[in-house]
Amino acid sequence: MKVVKVAQVAKEPQESSLFTGPVTMQPVVGTELSKRFLIKQVNFSRGVRNKFHTHNIEQVLIVTEGKGIVATEKEKITVSPGDIIFIPAGEKHWHGAAKGATFSHLYVMSPDSDITQVED
Repeated sequence: MKVVKVAQVAKEPQESSLFTGPVTMQPVVGTELSKRFLIKQVNFSRGVRNKFHTHNIEQVLIVTEGKGIVATEKEKITVSPGDIIFIPAGEKHWHGAAKGATFSHLYVMSPDSDITQVED
């Protein structure tokens, strides 16, 4: 057994065209602990989101801090700590901080997941 305290995991800045502004990630569970899934905390600066994208495998988001939005082409839902979001494989979506707010979530995905950005 291993206990990981997210607050003690270093925040790593992410440089990616997927995000509209500054984001950090905290690798909570990587392939050194599990061959079946990854868990990372993503920390969005005020009003920052990722762009529309898809995954080839399901994704689970667990909201840990702040106020966020999870959106598809058909709906936009405000989420807060404790909310859990299931995103099916292939669903075009984005998630990030609500206007004026910061936002953090854990994501749980397979290490075999591929992401396709579908918004410039």
